[in-house]
Amino acid sequence: MTRILLVRHGHVDGIDPPRFRGRTELALDALGERQAAAVAARITAGWRPAAVLTSPMGRCIATGRAIAEASGAPARVLESLNDLDYGAWSWMTHDEARADDAALFEAWMTAPQTVRFPGGESLQDLAGRAADALRLVCGEFGDACVVLVTHDAVARAILGEALEMPIVAHRRVELSPCGISEFEIEGTGVKVLGVNATEHLTGL
Repeated sequence: MTRILLVRHGHVDGIDPPRFRGRTELALDALGERQAAAVAARITAGWRPAAVLTSPMGRCIATGRAIAEASGAPARVLESLNDLDYGAWSWMTHDEARADDAALFEAWMTAPQTVRFPGGESLQDLAGRAADALRLVCGEFGDACVVLVTHDAVARAILGEALEMPIVAHRRVELSPCGISEFEIEGTGVKVLGVNATEHLTGL
């Protein structure tokens, strides 16, 4: 049985008000650094991870480093955890994206499973990467506990794979910066133990 702790990276610019952050390189802001320290302390207190795997983006590497240093687990980058590639829309605000292509923006808001970003990815691409990440983790780590540090869209896709949710349900799960979701995989069975736990972030 593989236990997976799924963690969204700490707070960065472009979350509120929202931008299509994607693969734009962003450092954790002051709040994000506090969140990373808090999630590291929570994971160390409750679990003994064998490894911390992160997206190649700096905000995930920094969050994962905090967890690795607190827990003593080795950390490394896993490319399949990289954020959704928004292509030409990277770092656009919602208003800018709407102005660029109103029909595509409306489709993203109402039927995201139908959208491929100009020069970028689709949710189907993302779902494939999420499934690959889960296969790798289960194959390499067996009965261990593993922390995956990734992005909002990717974490939703991984939970979607675990819960066998259709891609159209992409926005049904709310995932906060440095929230923890926990699930177990044994054979073909998946048991979700918690989604978006944030108690450790109170008062930050």
